[in-house]
Amino acid sequence: MKRKILIVEDNVGLSQIQKDWLSRAGYDAVTAMSEPIARSLIRKTQFDLILSDVRLPEGDGISLLEWLRKEKKDIPFIITTEFVSVPDVVRTIKLGARDYLPKPVHREHLLELAEDVFHPVATVRKQERQLFRRISPMILKVEKFARLVAPSDMSVMILGANGTGKESVAQTIHDNSERYGKPFVAVNCGALPRELAASLFFGHEKGAFTGADTAKTGYFDLAKGGTLFLDEIGTMPHEIQSMLLRVLQENVYTPIGSGRERISDVRVISATNENMEQAIKEGRFREDLYHRLNEFEIRQPSLEECPEDIIPLAEFFRERFSKELKRTTQGFTEETKQRMLAYRWPGNVRELRNRVKRAVLVSESPMLDVDGLEITVCVCRNEETDTLAILPLKGEAFEKESIIRALKACNGHREQAAGMLNINPATLYRKMKKYGLK
Repeated sequence: MKRKILIVEDNVGLSQIQKDWLSRAGYDAVTAMSEPIARSLIRKTQFDLILSDVRLPEGDGISLLEWLRKEKKDIPFIITTEFVSVPDVVRTIKLGARDYLPKPVHREHLLELAEDVFHPVATVRKQERQLFRRISPMILKVEKFARLVAPSDMSVMILGANGTGKESVAQTIHDNSERYGKPFVAVNCGALPRELAASLFFGHEKGAFTGADTAKTGYFDLAKGGTLFLDEIGTMPHEIQSMLLRVLQENVYTPIGSGRERISDVRVISATNENMEQAIKEGRFREDLYHRLNEFEIRQPSLEECPEDIIPLAEFFRERFSKELKRTTQGFTEETKQRMLAYRWPGNVRELRNRVKRAVLVSESPMLDVDGLEITVCVCRNEETDTLAILPLKGEAFEKESIIRALKACNGHREQAAGMLNINPATLYRKMKKYGLK
C-alpha cells in the first residue's frame, strides 16, 4: 500500500510540483490550501506524513500542528517556510515536528526526508514476512545455517555488505524458531539517538523525565517472547553497548523511572557491515559484547557472488512494482538481462530493487530496457579486491580473465557464464578451449 502524504500549501503551482515529485517516487500525495481544509482531510483520511507551510490564507502550519497534538494524532509533520524564523522552528520542533524545510524546497531534500520518516529506528512485525526464495548455492548455504541455528536460543551475528538482505536472514531464523508467531522487532542501531537510547530500549514510566507525559514501552517489551534484531550493530555508541551488555549478562532490565526489574525474554540477532575485529582493535566496539552477540556467525554474500539470483530477483521486483505502480509490464529485453548479469551491483539487492522500480515507472514498453535501469558496464578495477569486473568480451586482453571470473561466479555453469559475458554457449566453449579452460 502506498504511503499517504498531505501537502498543505496555498501556492497551487508549488504544491502541484511537490505532489508530482512525491507521486513519481511512489507516494500517494494529496493537497490542501488552508488549515481548515487540511483538518477536514485529516479527519477523513489516515495520512502517513504531513508537509505544511507556516503561512496559510486561513490558519497556519504551527496551529495545525498544535491541533494534531491536542487530537492525539501522531502523524509525522514537516514544516516548510520561505522566511526561516528561528523561534518558529524551535516551537515546531518542541511540538513534535520531524523537521523543517526552507523554501525553495529541493526535490532531493524532500524525498530524502520522506525516506527518513518511513524508515524509522524500529519496526515491529507480528506476522510472517513474505520472503523471496533464492536459488544460488551460497544463499542456500546461508539458509541452511539459519535453519540449523533457529531452534536454539543462541545469539546470531549476520555479517555482510549493505543491501545484501541481512534482515531477511534474521527473519528466516525467527520464522523457524520456537518464537515464531511472536513479535519480530528490527532496530536500526545507526539511527539511535544517544540521549534517548535507554528509554527506547527499556521504556519509561510517566513523569520519568521532562516531556514524559505518558509511559512508553521499550524494544525489549515490544519483542517479549520473540526476536530483537539489532541492525548496524557496529555503529552503536559505546554507552549504549554497556547498557545492552548488562541486559545480555543478567537477563534483566529496568524501565526509566521504575523501581522494578523486568526479565528479558527475547532472542537477540545482530547484523553489521563493519569489520568487527578492526572495530574492537580501535576501541569502537566492546569485545565482551561482541562475544555475547556472536555465539553463531553467518556471512550473507553480495549479489555479485550470487549471479543465479539476479534475473529471478529482478522479475520478482518487476511483478511487485508493476502492481504497486499500476504499470503493465511483461519482462526484460534480452539485452537488459545481459547487462544486469554483467553489472557488479555494488548496492546489492537493494540497488537491484530500486533500479527495477525506476525501470517499471519510466518504461514506455511492456518489455523493460537498459535505459530504464540506468546501469553501465565498464572496464574498471575494484580497489579492494583488485579484480576485473565481468565484462562483455571485447579484445583478447580481457577475454581469458573475464571468462575465468564468469565461470567462477557461476560455479562452472557454462550457459549462465555465457549469458553473463553476452555470448552464446558455443562461442564460450570455443574460447575456453582456446585458453585451455576446460
